[in-house]
Amino acid sequence: MTLSAVLDRIDTDLPAALDRLFDLLRIPSISTDPAYDADVARAAEWLAADLASIGLDAAVRPTSGHPMVVAHGDGPGPHLLLYGHYDVQPVDPLDLWHRDPFDPELQEVDGRKVIRARGAVDDKGQLMTLVEALRAHKAETGALPCRITVFFEGEEESGSPSLVPFLTENADELRADLALICDTGLFARGVPAITTSLRGLVGEEITITGPRIDLHSGQYGGMAMNPNRVLTRILGALHDDKGRVQVPGFYDDIIDPPAEVLEGWTALGFDADAFLGEVGLSLPSGEADRTPLERLWSRPTAEINGMIGGYTGAGFKTVIPSKASAKVSFRLVAGQDPAKVRDAFRAWVRAQLPADCSVEFHDHGAAPASAMDISHPAFAIALDALSTEWPGKAAYIGSGGSIPVAGYFKEVLGVDSLLAGFGNDDDAMHSPNEKYDLESFHRGTRSWARILHEVGQA
Repeated sequence: MTLSAVLDRIDTDLPAALDRLFDLLRIPSISTDPAYDADVARAAEWLAADLASIGLDAAVRPTSGHPMVVAHGDGPGPHLLLYGHYDVQPVDPLDLWHRDPFDPELQEVDGRKVIRARGAVDDKGQLMTLVEALRAHKAETGALPCRITVFFEGEEESGSPSLVPFLTENADELRADLALICDTGLFARGVPAITTSLRGLVGEEITITGPRIDLHSGQYGGMAMNPNRVLTRILGALHDDKGRVQVPGFYDDIIDPPAEVLEGWTALGFDADAFLGEVGLSLPSGEADRTPLERLWSRPTAEINGMIGGYTGAGFKTVIPSKASAKVSFRLVAGQDPAKVRDAFRAWVRAQLPADCSVEFHDHGAAPASAMDISHPAFAIALDALSTEWPGKAAYIGSGGSIPVAGYFKEVLGVDSLLAGFGNDDDAMHSPNEKYDLESFHRGTRSWARILHEVGQA
């Protein structure tokens, strides 16, 4: 009876919940641009005030960068740590937006209502599903369903430089039985999912230098080594014809998912042709002996994200450049050590370098992969709750992306994470005209209300 009343409260309060979300979306909390530092702080203050209005002991906590928001509330049962991030991506290119990115609007798209604004899906709309679920429980029952700690970050979109120091300094305060993270998506429209694995990440920039200055390709061509040629030869050898990465030892430490997880992925009926067709492709890449979902979720990758060398302006300039550079990222899976992968890649590049060239490396961050322990009883509870709320049956899935905070919660706090989110593939996350379906916001709030209630009862 209590849960039914809480869900009814969420339904009745939806217009007011949208008003609150729109207030938060209007704050341009772009963490990567110092010009918006005051707005990031303003968003933190807004959230702390909103959490306090529910009855939580909330505060904005300073860091060496952008502030964290931490709030506590007593309740029965287990102690849950609720995580989201309130900072957003820059809006460039602005001319591709159909309206002001920070003037949220409820629109209709293909018969569905969507919330259009920067941060709608990543991550303000998702974050507020957690807050609204708490609000409904408190309003209807006078109490929280569990002991709660809320932890909202303001630097996720700028590399989280203050996250690990803050977790380390406040570990005793933040440590909980389980973390709930709402920064993921549905498996398909109307089909909810719990993400049980996240790939890690290593970012690396390499710069190869040959001659001390750019050279005339007529005077020096045929005699001088061209760094563009060296770079493309090395990167061209990064994969073999079957899509396997050629860095020695790259696959040595991988821990494959359990057989029951792989069987569950097969049962999802993933349409690889449709997945590629949406972006104008038709031929799968990567390891040919692995299923499409394995390639996306549980196998590591090496991708060349950008290259530059020589003249790239309008017209033509016949030079042999002094330098050539590339940005390369590695998505890692369970068992791989980011530092070991970085060292192996650098050694592999150096081994192929001509004597007349030198190489410099620039570190662009690293984070390990995360694999969740689905034997924790909260996972089965959440799977049932999601299946009850949504039209489709909930599934355990992997993610090709990286959410480093889940790994840091485990490493620093010793806390496992349950990741459930309600974004759709067409939400234009990080892109112009970002959106979040109204159904995702509404059902997402109801989903967390169910999960919090059932975990508290268990």
